[in-house]
Amino acid sequence: MRAAQITGFGNPEVMKVIADAQRPSAGEGQVLVEVRAASINPFDWKVMSGHVPDAQLAFPATLGGDVAGVIAEVGPGVEGFTVGQEVYGQANTMSGQGSFAEFTPVKATALSTKPANVDFVTAAALPLTAVSAYQALVDTLHLHAGQKILIHGGAGGIRSMAIQLAKHLGTHVATTVSTPDVEFAKQLGADEVIDYTSEKFEGKLHDFDAVFDTVGGETYRRSFDVLRRGGQIVSMLEQPDRELMEARGVTAWYQFTAETAERLDNITKLVEENVLKPVVDRTYSLKDAAEAMEYFSSAHHRGKVVIKVTD
Repeated sequence: MRAAQITGFGNPEVMKVIADAQRPSAGEGQVLVEVRAASINPFDWKVMSGHVPDAQLAFPATLGGDVAGVIAEVGPGVEGFTVGQEVYGQANTMSGQGSFAEFTPVKATALSTKPANVDFVTAAALPLTAVSAYQALVDTLHLHAGQKILIHGGAGGIRSMAIQLAKHLGTHVATTVSTPDVEFAKQLGADEVIDYTSEKFEGKLHDFDAVFDTVGGETYRRSFDVLRRGGQIVSMLEQPDRELMEARGVTAWYQFTAETAERLDNITKLVEENVLKPVVDRTYSLKDAAEAMEYFSSAHHRGKVVIKVTD
């Protein structure tokens, strides 16, 4: 099979497309997905560049988590999935048998039926972005109509999903973006758009119920200033700051996204109801996977960068 594999840790030049890579098989609790499309996440870049201490890969290794495709094989112990079924979900990029290949093994518990109203490229842009937004806003913050939420970096993949979901839940949404993305954030549905290059969000926003942070650092700490007492902040980068929690009277959460079948099922429904519409910035073929990784890391992109593996 063809696969975009890394031969060591480093920059995109370590990624090569191999024509005769060994095809994996479906293990216990897994299905083998014939990949149609896969999207790039920051974690893929971190693993490739050697910034994940626990990444003990045997080279050559295939990266890639987000996947959309067709089931080619059903492994032992799997129920509810059949060969030929169109699915999407999360492969294991740390296994060395990720989704940047024509075939990848995926746990059945991290898989769902592909939304019927989108193509494979669009479906591949969904798993991490949509599930991260859903887990934060619905499962952690329990966001509901009439509340106010600040979502940082509204032009990104996860945050663009979060804006759409928050509006669906009936909330007032503020977001921070750079100057070129102001109009884009408004089109997504944001009620207030703060240009962080020229404005301080904490000087304009007050008494918010919630903050969703995927930026971290000083942005995370300043976000406590916009919350009302009793408010909540969930971050995908920062552990809860106990001192700020006590001083402001708020609750802070750290989120590690878990792409479960149940959450993916909920995302499928929202996509089919046209509540969530993923944004695909650019699509590359598998042979240009290294170029896709380079663009992902160096360019300002809106939404997701997708690798189209097969037709």
